[in-house]
Amino acid sequence: MIQRFYALAANTFVETIRQPIYGVILLTTAGLLILNVSLAGFTLDDDDKLLLDLGLSTLLLSGLFLSAFSAAGVLSREIENKTVLTVISKPIGRPLFILGKFAGLVSALVVAYYLSFLVFVLAERHGVLQTSAQPWDAPVLAFGFGSLLLAFVAAGFCNYFYGTDFPTSAIAFIAPMLTVSVLLVAKLDKHWAVIPFGSKFVGGQIVFAAYLVFLVVLVTSAVAVAASTRFGQLMTLVICTGVLGLGIISDYAFGQYEQGSALAALAYRAVPNVGPFWIIDGLTSGSEKTAVTWTYVLYTTGYALLLTTGILGIAVAAFQKREVG
Repeated sequence: MIQRFYALAANTFVETIRQPIYGVILLTTAGLLILNVSLAGFTLDDDDKLLLDLGLSTLLLSGLFLSAFSAAGVLSREIENKTVLTVISKPIGRPLFILGKFAGLVSALVVAYYLSFLVFVLAERHGVLQTSAQPWDAPVLAFGFGSLLLAFVAAGFCNYFYGTDFPTSAIAFIAPMLTVSVLLVAKLDKHWAVIPFGSKFVGGQIVFAAYLVFLVVLVTSAVAVAASTRFGQLMTLVICTGVLGLGIISDYAFGQYEQGSALAALAYRAVPNVGPFWIIDGLTSGSEKTAVTWTYVLYTTGYALLLTTGILGIAVAAFQKREVG
């Protein structure tokens, strides 16, 4: 059973990263994260706070669209084309099929989120230029854009001479190159002077914030898989967006009325609450009381895993009765 699960997950992973929409959303996310550096300079207050807020929001929306489109591509389209019959007609149960698809999808999302996070880190390190006289962060621009250019050239070379898949090769080159670029930038200031490692870099609290956003993406991917067992691409995106939107306003729309309304109390407990995962306001308040601790991260991780497990249970139940023949 483990071999079948691994084969399903590996096939789904490769199939996901080869989808054109996967690369388009990944490139769009990188472009938006870079563009945020300029957009955040139009505030009259704290530009760096807005840059952080825009960056985390971009990561969240990127995860939402990747989850919805990728899940629909590897699951609902396979059901509609009836190619799923070649898998479940073999000794592979429907629960194992759903779990394997989910594992492969999440693996592809981890890769996409990691690459987006590296771009986010470089954008945060560059920071907002308060005046036009401020110099650009040369190491960030050189290593960041340089690694992307080299990765695309190497992927194109392998595709032309060896016939490898370009998106897969590009991701395989970009991941290590961009990682090395971030590590090199951590040892240099904007004037190429060597500094203590990470002394002018993003703090651990920002890493916590990005990790908690990924937990939301994890829950959203489970919702996408559950929706894809019954609906197509558009409805999957609508359902994921609706669940995420309700989760964002859950405390305001349901939480404050749960004591006086049984319906509000039911909705507050039924809808996944995104509030515990969005800690940007606490990070930018400057108060030690709002600092994120490891205990808080463990609790929220457990909450996300419970939500994911429950939603996957719904996905398995929905797929059990789905007519695929």
